Amino acid sequence: MDAVLGMQLEQTQKLIMTPELRQAIEILQMSSLDLTAYVNEALADNPLLESVELETEDNLYRKKRNEVEWEDYIEKMRADVPERGIPREVRKEVLYESMSVRDVNLREYLLNQLGCLVLSPSRYHVGEYLVHNIDSAGYLTVSVEQGAWDTRTSPGTVREVLGVVQSLDPPGVGARDLKECLLIQLRQKNLDPSKKKALYRLIQNHLADLGTGKINRVAQSMGTTLQEVQTLTDWVKQLNPKPGASFSNGEIIQYIYPDILVQRYNGEYQVIMNDHSMPRLMVNQTYREMLTRDMETDPKVRSFVETKLNQASWLIKCVEQRKATIYKVAEALLERQREFFDRGVSALRPLTLKDIAVDIGVHESTVSRATTNKYVQTPHGIFDFKFFFVSGVQTQDGSHTSAETVKTQLKSLIKGENTGKPYSDQQLTEMMQKQGIQIARRTVSKYREEMGIPSTPLRRRFDC
Repeated sequence: MDAVLGMQLEQTQKLIMTPELRQAIEILQMSSLDLTAYVNEALADNPLLESVELETEDNLYRKKRNEVEWEDYIEKMRADVPERGIPREVRKEVLYESMSVRDVNLREYLLNQLGCLVLSPSRYHVGEYLVHNIDSAGYLTVSVEQGAWDTRTSPGTVREVLGVVQSLDPPGVGARDLKECLLIQLRQKNLDPSKKKALYRLIQNHLADLGTGKINRVAQSMGTTLQEVQTLTDWVKQLNPKPGASFSNGEIIQYIYPDILVQRYNGEYQVIMNDHSMPRLMVNQTYREMLTRDMETDPKVRSFVETKLNQASWLIKCVEQRKATIYKVAEALLERQREFFDRGVSALRPLTLKDIAVDIGVHESTVSRATTNKYVQTPHGIFDFKFFFVSGVQTQDGSHTSAETVKTQLKSLIKGENTGKPYSDQQLTEMMQKQGIQIARRTVSKYREEMGIPSTPLRRRFDC
């Protein structure tokens, strides 16, 4: 068969990812803090962009008085931020939620204490070495032998200084394993000698059995009653298995900044865009007018100004489009999850990205980007937008209920159980099915573990 060369027209649709479209997508999925930083960089880079400071009530009042009031000035320095559309009673709550603090970390805390002790330079050097090898949970991560090698001292000296470190606050710090951590804390407690001795035996010899709920075996081994072992176990649970966990790592802690506020006024919910920290952008009028009135401008200057003008206009459009999209998503979430706002987490309904996309007339990917790294402040707390998109479990009538609702019901059943004979996962499954929720036993186990609820043996008590 002879090959034939020819030309033909074919019409196809393709999405071309232009730099402008890519920028719009990136801006949509940015968090508020990231977007603020991005906008501030653009303001520094583009002379045609400028931020507008809205007139606040304090500014207007001072203009009328035409004098400096120092109390007003100080108040302005503390709280002079544009609060567009946010009711006055809400502003006081919002201003302090985005503050950042730097906590003292565990290492600094221990070194401060170590510096207050009377130690020789060599022993202080060993103590400093040990502190630097304590992890975030409060445990020593090197052996005594390794410490002796690294500090060019004897193992005996390292053990001696380690005892000093283990006497510091918080109790249990510097331990090499969980058993030692608990025993250090026990030694620092002022308890009845007989009780202290029993607790020491329990931790020293039966910690593994306690962890698996084998109270019977412990009681037999210790030659005591189940009730006594239960009492001792409850006391051991008061000790801290991770003494260093309450300390930060010394980095700046960024508080969650809600993008949307849902507040209730006079029985009705209002969706408020919380963008008071975002600079309000506009195009510099001086440069804009230069393009229209000065026709003899240098071509290179005109080209530069036109390019920056287009970039500024597009950025403003992207920011406003982002705001509008997030607002529409929030309104749709309020409509779909109205019972949650009325009653709380137990009333969450199954919801998908597609549901919201259909409601506001956009693609699912747009909803996904608009809800990434975004938060909403509700009457029940601050939640990630993704929190409202939950899977469902089928009920007997063919409808669906959310996984969060099922978890709440499971937690309620376990809370009301007889602790002397707690429910098994199979029993919980059958009870849920009697309530009309079709759920498998493995799903019950999964939800229970996600909620941090121990298994049946670990929930059982022997003092009932």
